Amino acid sequence: MVKVLYTAHGSATGGGREGGAAVTDDKALDVKLSTPKALGGSGTAGATNPEQLFSLGYSACFLGALRFVGNRDKIPVPADAKVDTAIGIGPREDGEGFGITAAVTVTLPGLDRAQAEDLVRRADIVCPYSHATKGNIEKTLTVA
Repeated sequence: MVKVLYTAHGSATGGGREGGAAVTDDKALDVKLSTPKALGGSGTAGATNPEQLFSLGYSACFLGALRFVGNRDKIPVPADAKVDTAIGIGPREDGEGFGITAAVTVTLPGLDRAQAEDLVRRADIVCPYSHATKGNIEKTLTVA
């Protein structure tokens, strides 16, 4: 069971992925949506898609988990630490729908490789996005 401390609210309207819009209840995020050309959509300039939004959320969440673990375990996480997340989408093997993949690449300048890999492994346990997707998507973790 999770003791909820914060709940984000957002909604999508219109055409959803293609020609729709998405907005948070506080209007902090208000975006136009467009399906990428690679998926047969228009790829409208200035519009985003759910995979881009998920990649940003996962990156920010994982960086937060790195900092949480670093603070907890007295491991100095560099100020210029960076998390890049590539979210892929395509048809599932069962032919019944679509699936996603996540490739998380972490850059931790100044940390030795063994310490960086251990920190990334432990952050993956703490990160709510990693926990929510565990066993549900193909995911790779890489220390740059």
